[in-house]
Order: sequence, then structure tokens, then C-alpha cells
Amino acid sequence: MKSSELEQLKASFNTVFGQAPEELYFAPGRINLIGEHLDYNDGHVFPAAISFGTYAAVGKRNDTSFNVYSLNFAEEGTYSLSLDELNFAQQDKWSNYVKGVLKYTQDADSPISHGLNIAVYGNIPNGAGLSSSASLELLIGTILNDAYQLNKEPVDLIKIGQKVENDFIGLNSGIMDQFAIGMGKSEHAILLDCKDLTYEYAPLHLNDYQLVIINSNKRRELSDSKYNERRSECEQALQDLQTVKDIDSLCALSVEEFEELKHVITNPIHQRRAKHVVYENERTLTALEALKEDDLLTFGRLMNESHESLKNDYDVTGIELDTIADSAQSLDSVIGARMTGAGFGGCAIALVQKDEINSFKQYVAEEYTKKIGYAPDFYEVNISDGPKKIKELV
Repeated sequence: MKSSELEQLKASFNTVFGQAPEELYFAPGRINLIGEHLDYNDGHVFPAAISFGTYAAVGKRNDTSFNVYSLNFAEEGTYSLSLDELNFAQQDKWSNYVKGVLKYTQDADSPISHGLNIAVYGNIPNGAGLSSSASLELLIGTILNDAYQLNKEPVDLIKIGQKVENDFIGLNSGIMDQFAIGMGKSEHAILLDCKDLTYEYAPLHLNDYQLVIINSNKRRELSDSKYNERRSECEQALQDLQTVKDIDSLCALSVEEFEELKHVITNPIHQRRAKHVVYENERTLTALEALKEDDLLTFGRLMNESHESLKNDYDVTGIELDTIADSAQSLDSVIGARMTGAGFGGCAIALVQKDEINSFKQYVAEEYTKKIGYAPDFYEVNISDGPKKIKELV
């Protein structure tokens, strides 16, 4: 975040609440580097926290009210939240995420002794699929943990964030977003096993390369029907395989086992869905070994293969993301490019030589605009630590 944006956040806090903020906090967003649509198949995902995220300025109150304001939605004004009435309400829009974290923190017998004034500002592109909601959940959890000395571990805050998403907001999402943010570590990605939440940090030394996020500017519209359709297709493929092998998920199969048994999946579409899941899961494990060896070229090749699989076997990319990936992959300065997130719009990522970034942006923007009719946006990001208090009120 630019210092001018921090100054704007502090100035807005002062204007809205009539006091100077006492603390500043930050929680990152996240990307998934590889391992797409594996969370609900009990596979491995490979996310990382990023340097874009959500900031908060915070000050104590003398009563038990929580007044929250967002610079991103200034027209909505301030929401006043009461600890006695923490119920979901459609008209309370983004502040429902704050209410949810307050509710489940209180439910965990965590004493909240006084209220807070909180102003937030996020620089995560809206609708890009980089987990702005999970970033806000972990930001609020971190503020409460610090303000009331609750001594909760990061995994406690992660689970509260997921509970807010699932039970308070009503979205049946996995735990990857909150986990990637809550456990973020600078210059490291996280290989997370979604079956049992075991994880391993992988060093991500990009050296002469830069991670660039390319926003298609097609809002991610992963309708419940498409998402549920993919889940159902995977479940039906699994049921076919279970007639010949005792497994509890598609990701329990190696590539070799899948190739031996795939004939029992009689529906060709279901077979393609299962192929993506099994091969993508194997790619995440190969990616871990590549990063341990600082082998970025292999990692980039795996990114390219992942996009191809998501396009041809899982059918979740679409013309916007395919145009970005194809144009990026055609450049010698790019060692890997793929869609990231759920697909159907949203973002792609690329590993680009640092001294070629301007020409990369120019070429991809021209190709994309020519084919799609409007321009993409580019964000150069670093791999970030998890949520934290910003040390000084600069």
C-alpha cells in the first residue's frame, strides 16, 4: 500500500470518528499457484498470500458498540454493530463479515470488553477472485485477538473465518482461502492437504522473475449451478471407480492407477473431470519438489500444463482466461501462465522476467483487447506474510 493511501485511511478515520486511530493492521489476499478445483476432492492446493490486501485503522470506544466504515464503500456510510444483535442482514452488506467474526469470537467464550471504531480499505481488485472476503475475516479476527489479548492461534482465526463464510454468509466454500491468508509467509507458498489440513511451506525464490496477476476484468461468475455441477461430476466419477477400488476420493489415485482404471468411468465428461483432478494433484506434488530445488522452469511448465487441463478436461477457463494464458505463454520472457481461482472469469497469473514486464504487459493487453474488446489490468505482487499489526502509525 502506498503511504499516501495509508494517510488517506488515517485521515478518513479521523473525519468519520472524530479521533485519531490508535493502531493499523493488514491482512493479505491470496492466489493459488497451482492445484485448482482440488479442495473439494480432498487433494492438495498450493496457495500463497500476496502483498495486496485489506488495511484497517482502529481506535477504542468507551461503550460496547462497533462502528465500521469502508473507504471502498464510502457511500454506504458507517455501520453500527451491537454485540447483542449479531445476525445476518442483507442490508448490512459487507459489514456482515465483521458481524460474523464478532459473533463466533464471542461464541468461543472470548471476552470483548469494549467496542471499537474500525475503518478499512482494500486494494484487492473487486470481483477478481483473490479472496477479499477471507482477507477481511482474518483482518477482523487479528484485530480482536490483539485488542482483547485473546491469545488465539492463527488456525483458530482461520476456522472462525471459514465458519463465517459457511454458516453466517451461507457460502459452501472450503478452507483454502482463510488458510492461505492466515498462514501466509513471505517468499513461501503453502502446499496444503485439504483432507487433513497438514501443510508444508515451499520456498518461492523468484530471483529474476516477477509474479504478475492479470485481471481479465470479466467478473468471476462461478454460479452455484456450475460449481455444483463440477462437484457432482467428480462425485459420480468417484462412485464408478469405487466399484473396482476402495478409495474415498479421486486424489487417492496416482496417475498410473487412474490410467489403469479410467475405463470404469463410463461417462466421457466425468472421465475428463476425474483426469484433471488426479493429474492436477500430482502436479502440486511435483511443484513442491521443483521449488525445493529452485527449479522455476519446471514450476512454470507445470503452471502451463495446469491451465491446459483446466481448459480441456475441466472446462472452467473461458475465452478471456484462455486469451491471457495463450498470449502470455507465447512470450520467451514468460516461463509459466495459468488461470487462478475458480475460473469463469477472474484472474490469471504469470511468471515474467523482471526486465521484460513492460513489453509483456503491452503485448498481452493488445492481444486481449483485440480479441475481447476491453483491456485487462496488471498487478505486480510479492508473496506476503499473514495478517499483522503494522508497527508504526506512519
